[in-house]
Amino acid sequence: MDLGLKGKRAVVTGATRGIGRRIVDLLADEGVHIGLCARDAGEVDEAVAALKAKGVNTVGGVVNIRKGDEYKNWLKQAADELGGCDIFVPNVSAGGGDEGEESWHKCFEVDMLGAVRGVEVLMPYLKKSGDGAIVIISSTNALEEFAGAWAYDAMKAALVNYTKKLSLVAAKDRVRVNCVCPGPVYFKGGAWEMIEGAMPDFFNAAMAKMPRGAMTTPEEVANVVAFLASPRANAVVGANVVVDGGFTKGVRY
Repeated sequence: MDLGLKGKRAVVTGATRGIGRRIVDLLADEGVHIGLCARDAGEVDEAVAALKAKGVNTVGGVVNIRKGDEYKNWLKQAADELGGCDIFVPNVSAGGGDEGEESWHKCFEVDMLGAVRGVEVLMPYLKKSGDGAIVIISSTNALEEFAGAWAYDAMKAALVNYTKKLSLVAAKDRVRVNCVCPGPVYFKGGAWEMIEGAMPDFFNAAMAKMPRGAMTTPEEVANVVAFLASPRANAVVGANVVVDGGFTKGVRY
């Protein structure tokens, strides 16, 4: 299926590893020009070079999302250099774990404000596109109990709520807003590979909840994101799409 994405321009945060990297790789394969950011300069340079080799214009930035002005300035610069923005994917995350109050600050500033500030800066470009799409990356941690009362879980739940409310406001300007909730995602160098080695009992308990006997891959999440970002999903507005291989067990009507 031709997703109708060729020539569009996307800004994706946290896009040098894991889910974010697979998203920009897939979008670039579809002919989308890319603006991406992360904190590691070497990873950013490598990702930019790889995407340019696919024949698309690519703008990279070394950005600390917690520094609001720095982040907002880069977003505007990236959109301007791309000649506009049709797609925004706030993917960056502070991650899970329990570091006390500091976890709440980090997850609010990175996960929540990373999305909100991005929308604030890029919405004028998305409106001008006439076919804008925002795909927010949340988590199944927002939907069911997992491991503890973490800041990560609460902020991911807030993103699901934000998605729905924002979708109703933005739709009149032809900007579609949707959300994707990945379950545990396994890739080399990722959190679940680390957990597999350091916390085998915890890892095995998670695997036991996988009906198909495998965790989700970054590619599988990226496939859904690309569809939601495309004109093929024109009627999908305010949806929360779970991509977890059956990991969560709740019935959602």
